[in-house]
Amino acid sequence: MTASFDIAIVGGGLAGCSTALHACRMGGSAVLLERGRCGAQASGVNYGGVRQQGRHSAELALSRRSRSIWGNLHELVGSDCEFRVTGHLKLARDETDMDDLLVHKAELHTHGIEADLLGAADLRRRFPYVAPTYAGGSFCAEDGQANPRLVAPAFARAAAALGADIRECCAVDQIEVSDQGFLLWLRGDPVPVRARRLVNTAGAWGAAIAALLGDYVDETVMAPNMAVTEPIAPLIGPNLGICGGGIYIRQTRQGSVVFGSGLGVADRDRLKARPLADVTREAARSAIAMVPQLANVLLVRTWTGIEGRMTDGLPVVGPSPRVKGLFHAFGFSGHGFQLGPAVGAVLAELSLCGHSPTDIDGLSMSRFEKRSAASPAAGPYSA
Repeated sequence: MTASFDIAIVGGGLAGCSTALHACRMGGSAVLLERGRCGAQASGVNYGGVRQQGRHSAELALSRRSRSIWGNLHELVGSDCEFRVTGHLKLARDETDMDDLLVHKAELHTHGIEADLLGAADLRRRFPYVAPTYAGGSFCAEDGQANPRLVAPAFARAAAALGADIRECCAVDQIEVSDQGFLLWLRGDPVPVRARRLVNTAGAWGAAIAALLGDYVDETVMAPNMAVTEPIAPLIGPNLGICGGGIYIRQTRQGSVVFGSGLGVADRDRLKARPLADVTREAARSAIAMVPQLANVLLVRTWTGIEGRMTDGLPVVGPSPRVKGLFHAFGFSGHGFQLGPAVGAVLAELSLCGHSPTDIDGLSMSRFEKRSAASPAAGPYSA
């Protein structure tokens, strides 16, 4: 007998698990189909920053909503996932960066996000461990950090507790679009899953799933190069970033310092990624340049993962331009962790209600418009 659901979700990262949870909270039925384990790809191997500051204007409404969910995490999923409000400090290299931070401060304010602009003297007084080479910075006090390895699985467990059908190690081999919705054939199972709506949160494989259903965008891959040190005494308060990117640093509750810079190597087809020693060494030099007291701290591990990247650096979030009942969220380009909880809430609302109060217009797939006229928009597809 074919199982039938209101929503089928392909991909068990944070956005997909959040979609399942919010759909069940809204009274809908959901099945989540994950090829591996929930949170095992980009959602579980990222830096762990939970920041609103430094985002493109198209993401700010979504980021603001997500921040409210992060603040209610324990009540929502039964764990705080080591979420802490530490603040986020974005450092300015020169006066041009300070001017950019001033403009961004005003933009944040329009979304109800407050940031304090700090001159060089205030920066040294409040954060004396930061190298004295910066012109100033912007501090957003309500930003923070969390443990990415905990978050997506916690959302999956909470969704399952409310009745979601969470299927790990479950690959989708074929998808068919019909007037009644979607049929999904799973590897090794002759009986398809039926759903009225389909949500594509397949991460670095999101564009491939979209293409099977007639939506075409370019999605490359990236492998953010990450490292962590031995535990040290409390030193760094907020997450640290820099205008123009290049290095980001945070200290965990246990004392380890997590930092990242540059890219490793990702093989999307073989589901493999690895950090690069030369990139890690350069990242360590950059970390020491930002926080000189890290010079003699031991590095204990490096890692990376496979992340999807869009050509404009912004994710695709929202309905398909061509296939009714299909919704996408992928290509987060290295900064989707903070957004994930709200992405799921929005996708559940769009799928079950047809609308969401959160503005995501700037993230629409329609901005790319790359459909091939010769390609079908419905029928059987091989995934």
